[in-house]
Amino acid sequence: MTTVTAEPTVTGDEARGQAAGQGARSRSQHQRRKRIVQAAAALASRGGIEAMQMRTVSERAGVALGTLYRYFPSKMDLVVAVVSEELDLLEGSIERRPPRAGAAPERAVEVLMRATRGLMREPELAEALIRSLLLSDVKTDFGDRMSELLLRAASGPPEDIPADDPRRLAARALSGIWTMEMIEMLRGNATAEEIQARLEITAARLLIDG
Repeated sequence: MTTVTAEPTVTGDEARGQAAGQGARSRSQHQRRKRIVQAAAALASRGGIEAMQMRTVSERAGVALGTLYRYFPSKMDLVVAVVSEELDLLEGSIERRPPRAGAAPERAVEVLMRATRGLMREPELAEALIRSLLLSDVKTDFGDRMSELLLRAASGPPEDIPADDPRRLAARALSGIWTMEMIEMLRGNATAEEIQARLEITAARLLIDG
């Protein structure tokens, strides 16, 4: 006769306890990851990308080096996470205070200039982020997210804009031009006023009011 072993019964209280434990671990992991990213950003803001040494980041964040590598296998993965964090801050700012005045090109330029002013408050960090975008082999969604921000400001919810709409290409092109303008500013070859003037001309040519 084959003996069938019954599966242990999990009571409702036990299930809730397990779910609570998993939730607590998830929150703890999220907080640890956020602490690491903030430590890396703080180091970059003072010494650029060279200051983001993995051991230094782990010490500043209060985590073991092995733990840091579990979250971010390479330095560039960590840089990408810092870029994403900065974009989160920008998106939050735009959501709280969306540009409303003027035509589509003016609203898009307002988004870009707010991003410029935010980054240039910490030029070392800005340089580290821009350099990472140019030099990293790690794929980022920076271009896509900036394009979505511009589309939202200029033309409304991006999900309402068809995939083949030329405004999508125009927003992506404007985002790329802004990145190159940021490089010129970081090199000391352009002021914020000069960048804004060029972006206004470019946006007026590229974007369709909507």
